[in-house]
Amino acid sequence: MARIVLDHIRHSYLSNPVRDEDYALKEVHHTFADGGAYALLGPSGCGKTSLLNIISGLVAPSRGRILFGDQDVTDLPTERRNIAQVFQFPVVYDTMSVFDNMAFPLRNRGVDEADIQRRVTETLEIIGLADRAHKRARGLTADQKQKISLGRGLVRQDVNAILFDEPLTVIDPHMKWVLRSQLKELHKRFGYTMVYVTHDQTEALTFAQTVVVMFEGQIVQIGTPAELFERPSHTFVGYFIGSPGMNVMPVTLDGATAHLGSQTIALPGAASPANATRIELGVRPEYVRVGREGMPMQVRTVEDIGRHRIVRGTLEGSEIAAILPEHDELPAEPRVSFDPRGINIYADSWRQVLGA
Repeated sequence: MARIVLDHIRHSYLSNPVRDEDYALKEVHHTFADGGAYALLGPSGCGKTSLLNIISGLVAPSRGRILFGDQDVTDLPTERRNIAQVFQFPVVYDTMSVFDNMAFPLRNRGVDEADIQRRVTETLEIIGLADRAHKRARGLTADQKQKISLGRGLVRQDVNAILFDEPLTVIDPHMKWVLRSQLKELHKRFGYTMVYVTHDQTEALTFAQTVVVMFEGQIVQIGTPAELFERPSHTFVGYFIGSPGMNVMPVTLDGATAHLGSQTIALPGAASPANATRIELGVRPEYVRVGREGMPMQVRTVEDIGRHRIVRGTLEGSEIAAILPEHDELPAEPRVSFDPRGINIYADSWRQVLGA
């Protein structure tokens, strides 16, 4: 296992990048702690797979260094980094048995056959494929094939980290939950450094101890699932995390008061961002109170999803969503107010600290 240091990494797929926009990764400077479970979360094209491939050695960064512990591995090929990588579409040799698929990386490294027998047998038990050990891999389900890919990483004792690139895309919803649970248990048991790439917030938030949110080639926030939900550092994080995402509305500021159209909103503290071209107020639907007092809201739709309803509409021309508990009444002329605990102020998309 290893601590992975990304030392001012930048990467462009162009031969002569000049502008920031030319870089798929604008700059990433971060450390993955030894034994940590991380998720790289973001939409398609945000740079998360490029970053994963730089860690594994499949892509060489345009700028910066990669260190495993204190060793600079920037110029080392993939096979010398002792990385196990699980891809979106598993590579399984159909004509081999499940056992031989698992033993393949060990035999390539010249491991003694007695050790291979012991390690593979133990790993097959862990991933739940012991009963298929001597059957051909042809005919396995998608989740069973991904288990083989995972097992190839677990069977090696020299692995520095296990990297996952959208590994559950082809798995049905129930098996996704099962495999995520198994991954968490394996991490607790063996303490491997794990980095998991996904665009699915549920996968990221249920698997990882720490989530790294990426947007347009940069990291916009690193934190626990609770931190990402309660205090999004960037408006993209607020929008991307949560269902529905955070409401973001243009405002002007006057000390500890925000002006939204003709409405005024008391803030938990004053904010005075300098030289900002755009000021926005962010509040999650969970912190929007619907009742007979507050600011008038024009309701467009009400979605009943069982335990609560999602009320969608407009407030002073801005789109807004609110969570209404299942048994609460929706007034004929609803008004909304914001719980101060859920109010965030953003200057040019970045969250501001509200002062006294």
